[in-house]
Amino acid sequence: MTSVATDNRFALSEPDLDLLFREARTANTFTDEPVSVDQVRDVFDLVKYGPTMMNNQPLRLLLVEQGEGRDRLVKHMGGNNAGKTATAPLVAVVAADTDFHDRMPEHFPHVPNVRDMFLDDSARAQQAVYNAALQTGYFIVGLRAAGLAAGPMGGFDRDGLDAEFFAGTAWKSQLVINIGHPGENAWFDRLPRIAADDAVAVV
Repeated sequence: MTSVATDNRFALSEPDLDLLFREARTANTFTDEPVSVDQVRDVFDLVKYGPTMMNNQPLRLLLVEQGEGRDRLVKHMGGNNAGKTATAPLVAVVAADTDFHDRMPEHFPHVPNVRDMFLDDSARAQQAVYNAALQTGYFIVGLRAAGLAAGPMGGFDRDGLDAEFFAGTAWKSQLVINIGHPGENAWFDRLPRIAADDAVAVV
């Protein structure tokens, strides 16, 4: 992507902004073109720089390729999401690590005993979900920046999926994202977006 000023408002070019935001859609179909695990790892290594509270970084990804693992995932998907997930080139299960505090001495080393600030299970779980949601937004934009399309879905059996893949861990599934290159009739029509005049207040 090129860094070209656009009307002095953005540091990116108009085509870059279109790719990341204006023309991007949730993809519902994909071509057969493969997506490699290494490509998604590269995306993660870019978007990990997005901010989280006290650098707590709870986002975790389970990448599910075609095969036995995909079959295990599809059975937990609801309705039309099962078919979409079965055929996507690659699928990411987005999870929040509710034990993110174990890494806090490494990720926020300048605060002594930082781990002890997150010993309350309920408060820690809330922070894990909130900050993983922030990171998920960065991840989706990062996929777009890599020329990929994302199909995020919340329609699945979370308890069943967690038991299937995350038993014995502190990972809790948040979203399933199909990843690939958009196929035929991949997009629904763009739905209305709220205007800045209605959403932005100034005091």
